[in-house]
Amino acid sequence: MSTNSSEQQASNEKSVIQWLLDSDPSIRWQVMRDLIGAHAEEIAVERARVATEGWGAQLLAIQGADGSWAGTAFNQGWDSTMHVLSLLCEFGLDPASSEARRAVDLVRDHVRWMGWDWDGKWQGQDFVGNPFFAGEVEPCINGQVMASGAYFGQDCQRILDRLLAEQLPDGGWNCEAENGSTRSSFNTTICVLEALLEYELAGGTNDAVTEARLRGQEYLLERHLFHRLSTGEALERDREGSTIFTRFAFPTWWHYDVLRGLEYLRRAGVTPDERMDEAINLVESKRGGDGRWLLEVRYPGNMPVEIDEGEGQPSRWITLRTLRVLNWYSTQE
Repeated sequence: MSTNSSEQQASNEKSVIQWLLDSDPSIRWQVMRDLIGAHAEEIAVERARVATEGWGAQLLAIQGADGSWAGTAFNQGWDSTMHVLSLLCEFGLDPASSEARRAVDLVRDHVRWMGWDWDGKWQGQDFVGNPFFAGEVEPCINGQVMASGAYFGQDCQRILDRLLAEQLPDGGWNCEAENGSTRSSFNTTICVLEALLEYELAGGTNDAVTEARLRGQEYLLERHLFHRLSTGEALERDREGSTIFTRFAFPTWWHYDVLRGLEYLRRAGVTPDERMDEAINLVESKRGGDGRWLLEVRYPGNMPVEIDEGEGQPSRWITLRTLRVLNWYSTQE
C-alpha cells in the first residue's frame, strides 16, 4: 500500500469513528467499548444515557400502562413488546438501571400471549395466556424472547426447555419442524443461538445449553455461514426468498444474514478459522470509499423509532457491527 493510500485510509477511519460518535448514546457507548478502548468509567456514563436520552428513552416512553408496546406481545409490524425489547438489548440498555427494571417488570407481570395466526384468525393455541417470558411455540420467536429475557435477568426456563428439545439432528433449528421439516434453517438457528449465548453470558451454567449451542454453532461454520452443505453452493436467500443472506439489515428481527452470523461468533468468543474467510471477504467488499457501510435491507414493518437514514444509505449500526467483526477477526489471525 502506498503512503498516500495509507494516509487516506487512516483519515477515513478517523472520520468514520467521529461519525459514529456523533450519534445516539446507544451507538456511542458501544463505539467507546468496542472500537476506541475508552475507560470503563466513561463507557458506563455514556451507557447510562441510553435510558434517559435518544432512542432508548423514546422506546421506554411509549410503553403502555399495561406493560406492552403496540398493545401486544408480538406482531408482524415490528413494534410489539418482543421487538422493542430486542431493540433495547441491541441498544445496550443497562439491565440494572431503574428504567430497565421498571419496564421489564411491567412486561413480566402483565403482558400475555394471544392466539392469533398470521392472517388474524383465532387459533386457540395452548400458549394463549402465557406470561410473556414463558414464550409461545415457534423457536424463532421464542429465541428472540429468550434473548431479551436472559439479558434482562428474567426466568425463561419454559422457553429454554423447549428449545433444547427442538434441536434437529443437523445441529440447528427450524420453525417448520412441526410441519415435518428435518433440515434446519439459518433464520431460526441464529435466533436460538443468540438466546442460548445470552443465557450463558448472563451467568447461566448448564452443560446441556453449552453443548446445544456449540452444535448449533457448528451448523453455521460447516456451511461457511451461507453455503449449502450438500453442494457447497453459496446461498443468497432462504428457501422462501424472504431473507437475503448476503445483504445486511438492522434490525434483523428473525432474518439471518452473514454479518449477523459473524456478530454471533464474535460475541461467543470463537477463534476465527478458514470457514469464516469468505464471509469476512464479503463484509470487507461492501465497505464504501468513505469507510462506511450501507443499510442494504430494511424488512417491511413499522419501526417504533427511526434509528437509521434508510435503505441504501450509510448506516451507523451496520458500520459499527462490521468494524468490530473485522477487528475481532484480524486480532485472531
